[in-house]
Amino acid sequence: MLIAVSQQAAGDLTAAAARAAAAGAQLLLCPEMVTTGYHIGADIPALSEPADGPAARAMARLAREHGIALAYGYPERDGHDVFNAVQLIGPDGTRLANYRKTHLFGELDRAWFTPGERAVVQAELHGIRIGLLICYDVEFPETVRAHALAGADLLLVPTALMTPYEIVADTLVPARAYESQLYVAYANHTGRERELRYCGRSCVVAPTGQVLTRAGSAEQLLLAQIEPELLRTSRAENTHLTDRRPELYPDLVREGATA
Repeated sequence: MLIAVSQQAAGDLTAAAARAAAAGAQLLLCPEMVTTGYHIGADIPALSEPADGPAARAMARLAREHGIALAYGYPERDGHDVFNAVQLIGPDGTRLANYRKTHLFGELDRAWFTPGERAVVQAELHGIRIGLLICYDVEFPETVRAHALAGADLLLVPTALMTPYEIVADTLVPARAYESQLYVAYANHTGRERELRYCGRSCVVAPTGQVLTRAGSAEQLLLAQIEPELLRTSRAENTHLTDRRPELYPDLVREGATA
């Protein structure tokens, strides 16, 4: 499966979808809260909408028009709660999955969002098992490992990574792909929002840890092939998952555990 990653500022996804589809991509991943912007503070409540709201309907039309699946970040309203969410729309316009960010980053997130309560949200697309995380979530090895153990082949991570945290994109994301033996696609913003300067560095990483494609800081559309055969080969050679000893680990996740 050929996937595309759109590194861009928040706004219209029409051009990215058209370019991705023209290149033969079957899936387009866009950044965190790409429909509204991430660092928008008090505007978040007014711009939030239900999972089946106007933005979702617009994305469904875009997906159908170009015959491409879309994963995009947006602020989701559910009753009185607002979540930092990502939605995966199939090429026929149907909703395949909706994930709410579980690990909120500082006051930028905590002041406006309710944390999600489902760590693993996945869907099938073209024979590939896809998992969803958002930005800070990928910095916790437990979240990625949970997806791996639930059968994920490809992890989609829309993000709003700012300077000076380039180490996340450059070092941590490849490590997550390697240690949990799955593909990771990571889509960041470009430019500035208020005092934040986004560092770009979007990428797609193979389960071998190889960075298949990497953006700089400017707007860019990345393309990468997700290969089931490479997954099988890499998992046979790298046995991290099968060599685990879960019976030794319960204390590691117990509240207040110490060495």
